[in-house]
Amino acid sequence: MLYASVRREANGSGWRTDYPWAQRNLLIRLSELTKTRVSWHKAGYPHVWLVRLTDPALFGCPYLMASDVGTIGLSPEEANALRLYLHKGGFLWVDDFWGEAAWDQWTRELARAMPASEYTINDVPLDDPIFRSLMQVKKIPQVPGIGFWRAAGGRTSERGEETAVPHFRAMRDRHGRIIVVMTHNTDVSNSWERETEDPRYFYQFSIDGYALGIDVMLYAMTH
Repeated sequence: MLYASVRREANGSGWRTDYPWAQRNLLIRLSELTKTRVSWHKAGYPHVWLVRLTDPALFGCPYLMASDVGTIGLSPEEANALRLYLHKGGFLWVDDFWGEAAWDQWTRELARAMPASEYTINDVPLDDPIFRSLMQVKKIPQVPGIGFWRAAGGRTSERGEETAVPHFRAMRDRHGRIIVVMTHNTDVSNSWERETEDPRYFYQFSIDGYALGIDVMLYAMTH
């Protein structure tokens, strides 16, 4: 999902964060671990679309993902389109935003589309069906950027004590279906994007990251 950045975030790069190899690698693993059919540009390159909220093509996308949303800004037109998209059955996952300032920015902008008086955001318990769509997820992984992880000697919290606890939060529709997933204080997409760069990183983060990613995708496509 393409969006405008309206504030700076340490180590952030807006919608470009983790794009496009996080999404490509997740689709490759989805094709390997399930019977889901994936569309391919060529061998090793599954199709990944970059779409603006104001593009009519949005409504052909059953699943959206956006990273670094602590920098996001939504115009009235974009907010209206996102609301319509979610009301029509769309699904959004936002990832890789750290700390309270980023959380406040994201939730303030999301409320332009989905008013907080009508739609609440809550942490999702680990016994929720979304965590066992295919694989059993037993914890919310805190995945740091690989550069931070290397420089910090293996630490995972990118903002120290403030971001020590990763969260998997969600917004549901009136039927109880999750329509927006928010992985806060963690960079799950990095576990897909960087899977080939360091075997230690792969074994520590990518296995759990793929389990969560595939569970969320299957939930989105079957609910």
